[in-house]
Amino acid sequence: MSNDVISRDSYAAMLAMVQAFHDKHDFSGTGGEDMVYRIALMAEELGEMSSCVTKGKGMDELAEETADLLILVMGTAIAGNFDLLDAFWKKMDKLMKRDAKMIDGRIRVSEFRGQEK
Repeated sequence: MSNDVISRDSYAAMLAMVQAFHDKHDFSGTGGEDMVYRIALMAEELGEMSSCVTKGKGMDELAEETADLLILVMGTAIAGNFDLLDAFWKKMDKLMKRDAKMIDGRIRVSEFRGQEK
């Protein structure tokens, strides 16, 4: 799939490119869609994002590492055969109904189970 003939401004296009990447490298047949492996890769990318922030690297590097994580998350939806777009909107609906609290000077939005609101 050529990325110059598809719209770069849609979730569907992004998901199609991640699927093409999986297909190109036969992730489903070579262990690339194993969930434990994918979690380890996502943890590694999160660590690289953390390194960008804590070591004062530029926003371009942070953007690249964040894109790596997004690609892995989207690929996890492919590997797990679930609709990430639907899951996103369901979760956002829940989040929009939640309360927020200031904790140590920072906003936190959570269910705050077992805590006073």
